[in-house]
Amino acid sequence: MVDYLETAQGRKLAYHKTDGRGPGIVFLGGFMSDMSGTKAVWLEDWARSNGRAFLRFDYSGHGESSGAFTDGCIGDWAADAMAALTALTEGPQILVGSSMGGWIALLLARAMPARVHALVGIAAAPDFTEDSMWPGLNDAQRAEIMDKGQTTLPNDYDAPYTLTRRLFEDGKHQLVLRSPLALPFPVRLLQGTRDEAVATSVPLRLMDHADCPDMRLELVKDADHRFSTPDCLTLIARAIAELS
Repeated sequence: MVDYLETAQGRKLAYHKTDGRGPGIVFLGGFMSDMSGTKAVWLEDWARSNGRAFLRFDYSGHGESSGAFTDGCIGDWAADAMAALTALTEGPQILVGSSMGGWIALLLARAMPARVHALVGIAAAPDFTEDSMWPGLNDAQRAEIMDKGQTTLPNDYDAPYTLTRRLFEDGKHQLVLRSPLALPFPVRLLQGTRDEAVATSVPLRLMDHADCPDMRLELVKDADHRFSTPDCLTLIARAIAELS
């Protein structure tokens, strides 16, 4: 059964919470993804079987949460994650961020480092609106965003999605790779070599940029952006267990 958390901004966030021992695990999904995805559900089952506390939730405009996707932006979804972390968990947590969720995890780590026990990034995509999404648009698409406020693009993984001017304008204020980034806890980055959405240069850039005493990157040959094969899921669980 889905529970709901109402945030200070009046948004209703759908979530599933599993009680267990800490440090708890918080799954942060990707852009236009939701908490019913393969990785989130598999990790919940793994956590339950190991007696671990676990939280998965939908950002506003995603899944079963309130709001329209096109009304949201990185800052809104980071605020949603902060609200969920604050209201639904206790003590330091292991943040597991997939794709955009990796960027959200880094924003949480910057804003409330005392609540982070460790961080696992799965094809983490910090600053993607600025570094890959906007440069990947053609002139006509950029003009449509600036003139009409949005444009619609095909999606290799799901239904077509709409990109808004607000998404890009807000994204500029959420960048984590342009200023000092202290990560005073262990970080594990998992990345597939056949990821067509996030290049292997991204986690390498993050490793070079962040001030972190214990950061490791594991590249998986031929794994794609979903990173949800049985072997990939086992690698995620192993990283979490190592950090517990």
